[in-house]
Amino acid sequence: MNGLDNFLINKLDDRKSKGLMRALPTFASPDIDFTSNDYLGLARSEELFNVIAQRSIHAQKKSNGSTGSRLLSGNSNLIEETESRLANLFNSESTLIFNSGYAANLAVLSSLPQRSDTIFLDEHAHACMKDGARLSLAKRVGFRHNNLNDLESKLRQATGQIYIAVESIYSMDGDVCPLKDLIYLAEKYDGTIILDEAHSTGVLGPNGAGLAVSLGLEQKIGIRIYTFGKAMGVHGACVAGSKLLQQYLTNFARSFIYTTAPSPHSVVAIASAFDYLAQHQYLQEKLRSIVNEFVSLMKDHPRRTPSYSAIQGIIFAGNENVRMTASNLRRKGFDVRPIVYPTVKTGQERIRICLHSFNSIQEINDLVHNLNLINNKQA
Repeated sequence: MNGLDNFLINKLDDRKSKGLMRALPTFASPDIDFTSNDYLGLARSEELFNVIAQRSIHAQKKSNGSTGSRLLSGNSNLIEETESRLANLFNSESTLIFNSGYAANLAVLSSLPQRSDTIFLDEHAHACMKDGARLSLAKRVGFRHNNLNDLESKLRQATGQIYIAVESIYSMDGDVCPLKDLIYLAEKYDGTIILDEAHSTGVLGPNGAGLAVSLGLEQKIGIRIYTFGKAMGVHGACVAGSKLLQQYLTNFARSFIYTTAPSPHSVVAIASAFDYLAQHQYLQEKLRSIVNEFVSLMKDHPRRTPSYSAIQGIIFAGNENVRMTASNLRRKGFDVRPIVYPTVKTGQERIRICLHSFNSIQEINDLVHNLNLINNKQA
């Protein structure tokens, strides 16, 4: 056995001994979906699937792939036209398409902040924002989740250009960024907000333009990242901002420069998904009604994290406890997954419930009934 194998075995054994081992599921669950990010049901839409397939036939001379980086052979009229459409949708000067939200956040946070600058990260910000910040040379400072008093106390000590990295809707608790007050604070300290709209894209705003646009605050935010693999049901992402920002990222963002461009099929899928949503805006209202029903039934549940979004957390502290709870619910036919430490802090392990426009009221009632039974047994 060589040194690499020893290293791998020791690291994996250590993770197993702590009950932290991860593994890929071996098959898709036939249960009632309360775990996917397919909030509006677009990923499962046969109608949208057929639209994308038909449009892809005519795109880019029926090319299977983009063939290279956009700075070499991978650029096309198709992707530039789609970026222009997205800019109009998100009310920004420009957008730049990336292969994923992870790559987009990595690009922004690794390339913009310089050695003398300071990045402030909400402690619940997604891993890709934190990873991007680690790749920069800037100073990194965390602040307590959605706590603007804590943020301001730290802003007073900032050096250089200030960047504040937050999410519109947070992926674990489902709570919303206090965007209006954050903008006031950013302007007071001449900071730039980097807003990840991952879980609000498609769900909020006209034609799914996200939280900032829904509040009429988009012009106050320097950088917005939209991802298309959640409510939009496809894949990819874009950074929305000024034309100068687009030019900068094209020149300095390594996760843009040194990667193969999205395939024509992927670009067609993005445009088609937004076209489909524009014709099916009622899906947003259906989702809101499902969320309201769940919140109404669970408003007094002692384990529920406060959220009015499609993401609902039910705390069952301890990795083994939350795994057992998830297994019990799955045996009842509910596809729910445990979120364990180290993804969340110790004591904050939870069942993460994602609600969808296609969930029925009966399914919601049945899930709540079973959650109440489990809570009563563990009380």
